[in-house]
Amino acid sequence: MKATSLIKVKSLQNSKLWLLGIGAATSAIILTLTWKSGDVAQAGMSILFLLAVASLLGEKQQKLNLESGLFPSLVGGLLLATLLWQSTTFKSNDSLEIFVRVSPFLGGLAISLLASGFQGFKQYWQELTILFFLGIPKLVLSSLFDLSPLTAKFSAFLLWYFGFDVSLQGVFINLPTGSVKVYAACSGIESICYLLGIAVICLFVFPMERKQIPIVSIVAIALAFIINGIRISLLAVMSANRNFQAFNYWHEGDGSLLFGIIQVIVFVCFYLFLLWQQERKNQNSPQVKK
Repeated sequence: MKATSLIKVKSLQNSKLWLLGIGAATSAIILTLTWKSGDVAQAGMSILFLLAVASLLGEKQQKLNLESGLFPSLVGGLLLATLLWQSTTFKSNDSLEIFVRVSPFLGGLAISLLASGFQGFKQYWQELTILFFLGIPKLVLSSLFDLSPLTAKFSAFLLWYFGFDVSLQGVFINLPTGSVKVYAACSGIESICYLLGIAVICLFVFPMERKQIPIVSIVAIALAFIINGIRISLLAVMSANRNFQAFNYWHEGDGSLLFGIIQVIVFVCFYLFLLWQQERKNQNSPQVKK
């Protein structure tokens, strides 16, 4: 009996090592291709989201059922092989962008099947949800509708409110000495999807009352949209003032990343405030005597 138990423990340890190696290799490939694509924001978010996944898996590693069947293992292996093959063949930058946004979720799906099969698939729903929000919502939402007109209206309103002589023509924000066009890439869709992903991570790592979940989601969307609208307004002013060096910095340089960091910091502060309120409420609630 002891020998059998030792064999099972050793087999389980070997399975964990293999899965850890496959996960690390897949993550390294995805991160490398994301960095090569030039999308610094996606690369940074990928590291953050993967760390969150690793943290959740580390907390429940002792509870995971690592038993998979032949068929789910074949499906998972085939999915991983397809991802590896796709990572070596890109006909355009668009196909590379699609790959770096979809591959984290598909890679997580494949490793889940290798680890626990179809029956144990639900063990990883939190991790797969995080990987889903890393890139897929942006692809889906940007293909369904264009947020640019609404972003342009909001940014033009901000300029008007602060006393600028501004007019709006579709997605063009016009000032007396210059104008800017709000492209789909600057509409805020990507920021909204990223911040929703951050919200999902916060809700999984630091659970909140169920009634607070809609509030957290709405605030994440609103913050991303508002802060991006402020950025567009500043870009319009820089363009009108012919300050193209500053415009390029805040549009495509490190300045554009700074606004993303601001969004995350503001949202995290809001979430911490909600957690503080929840903890305070729990402390003040009367204890039920048994």
